[in-house]
Amino acid sequence: MQTTDLKHRVSTRLAFLAAGMAMSSWAPLVPYAKARTGVEAAQLGVLLLCLGIGSLLAMPVTGVLAARFGCRRVILWSGLGCCAVFPFLAIAPSAPLLALTLFLFGATIGTLDVAMNIQAVIVEKDYGGALMSGFHGLFSVGGIAGAGSMTAMLWLGMDIVSASVAMTVVVALVLLAAGPKLLREAPAAERDAPFLVLPRGAVVFIGVLCMVVFLAEGAVLDWSAVLLTNGGMSGAQGGLGYAAFAVAMTIGRLNGDKIVQRWGGPRVLLLGGLASAAGFLMVVLAPSAWLALPGFALIGCGASNIVPVLFTAAGAQKDMPASLAVSAISTIGYAGILAGPGLIGFAAHAVGLQWAFAALGVGMLLVAASSRSRLQQTVE
Repeated sequence: MQTTDLKHRVSTRLAFLAAGMAMSSWAPLVPYAKARTGVEAAQLGVLLLCLGIGSLLAMPVTGVLAARFGCRRVILWSGLGCCAVFPFLAIAPSAPLLALTLFLFGATIGTLDVAMNIQAVIVEKDYGGALMSGFHGLFSVGGIAGAGSMTAMLWLGMDIVSASVAMTVVVALVLLAAGPKLLREAPAAERDAPFLVLPRGAVVFIGVLCMVVFLAEGAVLDWSAVLLTNGGMSGAQGGLGYAAFAVAMTIGRLNGDKIVQRWGGPRVLLLGGLASAAGFLMVVLAPSAWLALPGFALIGCGASNIVPVLFTAAGAQKDMPASLAVSAISTIGYAGILAGPGLIGFAAHAVGLQWAFAALGVGMLLVAASSRSRLQQTVE
């Protein structure tokens, strides 16, 4: 199956762009959902967990769906399903209905995430060069575009339902533009993949590394503002830490294919892990909140291409079919995002938030050390 046509690569990028837009468009709606349903902060946290549960339940079976029905069907059906569910996030009138809507939204997003990464692994492998960082870079661009566009529409006075429908139409159009050149069939060797198998061998190792990186990324998302406001910034300025992280990560990913092609996967893991660890050290030791901002940028720069390299490794390993391997590492990695806020909260309560961030730096050092493990054979 030849997939090196430029149109295949563009379609894959469009799928990542659409997924990033869909996922991030929910963030500006959270305060509205809280006010509409009348829930307290703790109850809102439980509701938000429903999104993650939906994703976690859908991810493990997406690999076999893509293997049997092709990435195109799974990407389009899950993506358009996500578009169908999204407007209901703006109108769900009660906590139980919002929980159900978030669960369905999470399930469609999780399926889309795994299916597009399976497509990316196949296209990159057939192309014979580094493409994964660029694909993930488009997801980051979509995240900025989705959250920014939704915020802008609401700020300009558009009502929440109209803004949600408008964003839904945009995401659907991007998906439909991607559709014609998405892969209709999986590689022949994977079409008879078992429905569900436990991850094994290198896949477990890759999944754990993804979980560490996702845990670090999630900690920056959920706790950077707290750390900065504790250091003296105002509440309005607290988001600058994540902004510095996100911009650096996006720039790193958009340039990542050239970096991986030139340096190779093992060196990207080594230098990326070291850079992220150094960034966490800067954040912890910074004498003022403002001086911590370069540290957050360094974390984003270092981490930007680690996960793409690990997804490439999942496609190259021989312990499991690539489609099932991508499902497995996505599930394990996403568990890090879900568990991250709670784990960091417990650690912050026990030893302080700065020590919790220092522990994340140690975790990134372990990622750097993995470049000298047997994983090196799959990322070269």
